[in-house]
Amino acid sequence: MTDPVSSIRNLGPASDASFARAGIHTAHELRDLGADEGYRRLLAAGSQPHFIGYYAMVMGLQGRPWNDCKGKEKVELRARFDALKAEASANKPPEDKMEAILDEIGVLKNPNL
Repeated sequence: MTDPVSSIRNLGPASDASFARAGIHTAHELRDLGADEGYRRLLAAGSQPHFIGYYAMVMGLQGRPWNDCKGKEKVELRARFDALKAEASANKPPEDKMEAILDEIGVLKNPNL
C-alpha cells in the first residue's frame, strides 16, 4: 500500500512531512506500528508533543472522528500520552534537557546576542 499518512482520518497534509521525518512514509506503516510507537517515533524525530494531535491520530487509526474521544477513554489516552512524553524527555540529549529546564523557569535567550 502506498497511501500517504494523511489518508488516515483526522491527519492532514502536514502529517505526511512530520511522519516522514520519523521514517514513516505510508498509512500502512503507521497502522502496522500502532499509535503509541508511531507517536514515539514522531517525538524522537523532534516533533513537539501535543495531546490533541496524539488523540486525533489514535481516533483516526480507529476510523473515528477526532472529537469522538471523551470521558474515561480520553483520561486513559492522556495517561498514555503523558508516558510517551516523559519517555521522550528522558531520552533527550543533556543540552536539550538544560534548555527545557531554563525555559521552564523562565530564563529566555537574549535575541541581541
